[in-house]
Amino acid sequence: MTYDAVILAGGAARRLGGADKPALRVGARPLLDRVLGACRGAERTVVVGPRRPTARAVRWTREEPPGGGPVAAVDAGVRHTTAPVVLVLSADLPFLTDGTVGALVQGLGEAEGVLLTDSDGREQPLVAAYRAEPLRRELALLAAEHGGLAGLPLRLLTAELKLGRLHHPTASFDCDTWEDITTARARIREHGHVLDEWIAAVKAELGIDLDVDTAALLDLARDAAHGVARPAAPLTTFLVGYAAAQQGGGPEALAAATGKAAALAARWAEEAESAG
Repeated sequence: MTYDAVILAGGAARRLGGADKPALRVGARPLLDRVLGACRGAERTVVVGPRRPTARAVRWTREEPPGGGPVAAVDAGVRHTTAPVVLVLSADLPFLTDGTVGALVQGLGEAEGVLLTDSDGREQPLVAAYRAEPLRRELALLAAEHGGLAGLPLRLLTAELKLGRLHHPTASFDCDTWEDITTARARIREHGHVLDEWIAAVKAELGIDLDVDTAALLDLARDAAHGVARPAAPLTTFLVGYAAAQQGGGPEALAAATGKAAALAARWAEEAESAG
């Protein structure tokens, strides 16, 4: 389903002492860039807030007046969208993934919106997918009823929408305090997450959009280290990546190069055993 994304990256971040929250780094990547990575499938991405460097191109806008609150910010972003579905996100979601984004968009069904609920079951209207027309309708009604949107609470925007809910304590985790930032930085370094997080960070830093078969590369590195010599592991994986790039890159080229190198490592080990 085609969707646009609106990311709210303004706000005063008072509980963070006024720090530029979207620019704070978790896993060596700014929070805003992490959210942008999760919604890279959007036809158009609009960021509402002060302009700042980002990992990919976006459309920038500001709510009127600046600092007018989340409802005014949603309205400012939606005005630049054209898709039938609008993904609305805050810029402080370190664990949001493209899989969760897909579940939100595909989970709309007959609903006018689908939002995440957190570990306590609380609704998170800034981690949600909405049908564009009902969302615009509610924004227009609120503006007419209140003479504007500045300062209005989000619950007014979602109160009349027919909503579905998706419980996801991890993806809904946001960073409102320094304690939250510390928790997020620690969590991504846990054994079960650190490798995926590191690969994602490297791909973002190098501008690579490639699905990496981590298991195959690790197996290759192990075989090269055991069957040849320990320094052969990093050198072999580097050469495999270079060879894949020479063949145009992409998953198929990487898989082919990995297979050839793995077969070579196996033959090398067999010869070593025979010689022994």
